[in-house]
Amino acid sequence: MKPVTMWIAALASAGLVGCNSKDQGPVIAEGTTVSFALLETTDLHANVLSYNYYSLAADTTLGLERTATLISAARTENPNNVLLDDGDNIQGTLLGDLQAVATPVPCSATLAIHKAMNALKFDGGGMGNHEFNYGLPFLSQVTNTEFGIPGVSKPAGACGAPTFPLVLSNVTAVATQKPIFAPYALLARDFAATGPDGSKLTVKLNIGIMSFVPPQILDWDQKNLAGKVAVGGAQEAARQYVPELRSKGADVVVALSHGGLDTSAYSPKMENQSYHLAGTGIDALLIGHSHLIFPKAKEAGGPALDPSLTAIPASANVDAVNGFVNGVPTVMAQSWGRRLGIIKMTMAYQGGRWVTQPAKTSVEARGFKYADGSTNVGPDAAIAATVATEHAAAAAYAGQPLGVSTDFEMSAYFALVGDVSAIELVNQAQLDYVKNLIAASTDPALAGYKAIPVISCSAPFKAGRNGPTDFTDVAPGASAAAPFGLQVRNPGDLYLYSNNNLQAVKIKGADLKAWLEASAKQFAQINPALASEQDLVPSYGTIYNYDVFYGENNALKYQIDVTKPGGSRIANLSYLGKAVLDSDDFIVATNDYRAGGGGNVPGIDGSKTIIKSPDANQAIVSNYLQQIGKTSGKVTLAANGSARSWSFVKVATAGPVVLRSAAGHLALAKAGGITPIVAEGALDASGFAKYAVDLSK
Repeated sequence: MKPVTMWIAALASAGLVGCNSKDQGPVIAEGTTVSFALLETTDLHANVLSYNYYSLAADTTLGLERTATLISAARTENPNNVLLDDGDNIQGTLLGDLQAVATPVPCSATLAIHKAMNALKFDGGGMGNHEFNYGLPFLSQVTNTEFGIPGVSKPAGACGAPTFPLVLSNVTAVATQKPIFAPYALLARDFAATGPDGSKLTVKLNIGIMSFVPPQILDWDQKNLAGKVAVGGAQEAARQYVPELRSKGADVVVALSHGGLDTSAYSPKMENQSYHLAGTGIDALLIGHSHLIFPKAKEAGGPALDPSLTAIPASANVDAVNGFVNGVPTVMAQSWGRRLGIIKMTMAYQGGRWVTQPAKTSVEARGFKYADGSTNVGPDAAIAATVATEHAAAAAYAGQPLGVSTDFEMSAYFALVGDVSAIELVNQAQLDYVKNLIAASTDPALAGYKAIPVISCSAPFKAGRNGPTDFTDVAPGASAAAPFGLQVRNPGDLYLYSNNNLQAVKIKGADLKAWLEASAKQFAQINPALASEQDLVPSYGTIYNYDVFYGENNALKYQIDVTKPGGSRIANLSYLGKAVLDSDDFIVATNDYRAGGGGNVPGIDGSKTIIKSPDANQAIVSNYLQQIGKTSGKVTLAANGSARSWSFVKVATAGPVVLRSAAGHLALAKAGGITPIVAEGALDASGFAKYAVDLSK
């Protein structure tokens, strides 16, 4: 059976296609109204429980088990409801890595995240970019879907999978040019309605869902997808499938867009295409990928809008307070299960069809502290029971010893002011790997690179993007429970993305400076004369693009002038004490995401890649640590955590400059010699502490 035939047959057998709105049964009176709620989760990233496997400790700020309580309350408030997920749910924690890589689940089993979602009776779901991280064969198995791709097939029989329809509208198989998942689904629901005379009745509402992922998955997961799938623009796919959904009787069309709000001119290649779906005939927009809150949190004292949202021009017609994009109700429920998106809609039956009533539509991204502003929502105990075995296995896996200890705390709390304690070791491991590979290579192409300096870059991946508990923190020393100190969980804390593979690029000095300038855009432009408070790093939304560079024995040095506009901030760039010239050659050890164009670094687009390693960066870090264990037995601050390659150009400011980080770590900054951090202040609405930064130090 061909892929398209298969998904049409599957939808038909599930009763998801073919119900025209004219097939409503009894005649519906003009003016009848129906109200319902679209509920959204997004970017769950395998956070089933309120637990941090990297610290082996509970974290009550996250987890689908707590979102489940919000879901229950929202369903009670809105008996007419549909629960949808916007993707990125199978990857992101050691639980996800265990089930996909360390001990892959068999066909007979269901992923823990999917078991929990099945228990919550999700109505439908879309894909995210991280669904592709573990490869197409794995995704085929855990979704029980044949993709129609030569060489990619799931095990025979029915594999454990979500019990709700999964859709993806803009990814096709190269071999067949057909969608690898059903491009849409039509959910027929019987909802309670109100007649024009106030009488109660039941009506059938057909809710169509579509899903879109960023075209960049072809770059980010090139090793898994090249030559196998093609990705089209979201706008083009929507314009193809919205009419099909309407012709099949869709009364409501919902776009599940795994992308943020980019209001610049449309391109089918742009990463965040959600804004451009609003004019394609859809009725509601559920978005993700950016890990932000949209619209603005409604609870008293809730977090402010991310600067990337407040910077959207008024002409773009984005209402970030009430939750509308060009008149279309839109919600993004942050990430990791920390919020539930709720779009409450009312439709009236007019002229033989259901018509949205914008004045009776409301949008919110409801958080755990929504009810009273102080008390966290408790977990749904049934979710923990559902995944108890998987959780125990993940915790045990995380605690396995690596055979090496450390004499210092590797943390990212102050990575944005120069602390490299959680970055240097990653860079050393990557640099060592590339140097050894080139030195040992008999490939004539690589042999010609032996005289070129190798440097490395890595970002502080866990440095506040997902809130004040989202920071790398690897404790020093050993204990009775961990006699060798470091454990399996620690390389994942230092290098978050297990799907990244190491790659190396050959660049010029001019490319290096442009790369550093791109990283330095993370900082705000500080006005030294301003008396009011200035936030050094206004948004952590793209912290994974803040690359810190390192040369062996700290040979590379540079400064960042945050008083200058983006693109002109790098000063005093040198290697081995000499100014770097535009014509100088360097080899940079990095990851496949960055080498292939991720982060839009000028000139770094895959064309300069000279090494494509089959080894994951996280595994390279783990192996490097284990090698240290076999030699010296200990990772030390002097050798592995104190080579600060960069600093700020010193400047005195008239008013306060602050860095937002986790509370309670001023002593750590002082002990580590992070001199720009001078005091710890009050918490902001998101729970970050405001640390005073003295840029003259």
